[in-house]
Amino acid sequence: MRMLVVGGSGFLGREVVLRSSAAGHRVAATYLTRRADVAGADWCALDVRDRGRVAALVAAVRPDVVVNAAYRQSDWESTADGAAHVAVAAAEHGARLVHVSSDAVFSGSAIHYAETAVPDPVSPYGAAKAAAERAVRAVSPDAVIARTSLIIGDGGSAQERRVHALAAGEATGVLFTDDVRCPVHVRDLAAALVELASSHHGGVHHVAGPDAVTRHELGVLIARRDGLDPALLRPGRRSDTDLPGPLDVRLDCTVTRARLRTDLRGVRSFLG
Repeated sequence: MRMLVVGGSGFLGREVVLRSSAAGHRVAATYLTRRADVAGADWCALDVRDRGRVAALVAAVRPDVVVNAAYRQSDWESTADGAAHVAVAAAEHGARLVHVSSDAVFSGSAIHYAETAVPDPVSPYGAAKAAAERAVRAVSPDAVIARTSLIIGDGGSAQERRVHALAAGEATGVLFTDDVRCPVHVRDLAAALVELASSHHGGVHHVAGPDAVTRHELGVLIARRDGLDPALLRPGRRSDTDLPGPLDVRLDCTVTRARLRTDLRGVRSFLG
């Protein structure tokens, strides 16, 4: 199978490239400013905001499947418009689309969210991700929309880097005790995306871990794994700030888990 990984140089995209190549797929992958140091893929520079360049690349690669893991949290054009450009190009060439979305599309008012839940974002990033989902569904109703949560690895994620910076005194701030998510390991998520890409399933899938933890609990788990002092991580409350976004969002992955062979481990398992 010929796969195109859009956003292949990112934290998740890099792992999708590795998984796809290891599975025997022919892989092309894109980067915005710097390609990832990963073998097994043909690397192409691409700015998803440029609709013409997106169309030209998909036409040149002629993929069977496109996995879109590209986004920029503070940039509507990359996150929303870029997703639409990728969806249109994939549809024009008959490629299956797996689009990576986020639990940020929800307000947190319901706490628990099944795949059938309607997005109600309360942050600019959540609104961009929700708009991307609408575009993908409109252009390609059979596409996979894979909503996920905080992505953790073996030291390379933004959350892990922040914990280390806080513990070393290289950053200031707190980790919230009222901000709850269901973290997933990057390898589990990438394996699930590759599995979904090879399946006949379409529509919304929730791909997150089963453990709901606060940002501070997550920080403590990371600190203990890495031999840091958890006492150096100051707790605080997001509700005491003016930061936009939901507080408590827990993705119900029951339906998706029943379809997957991939084991989506809980954060207490892979960090414990």
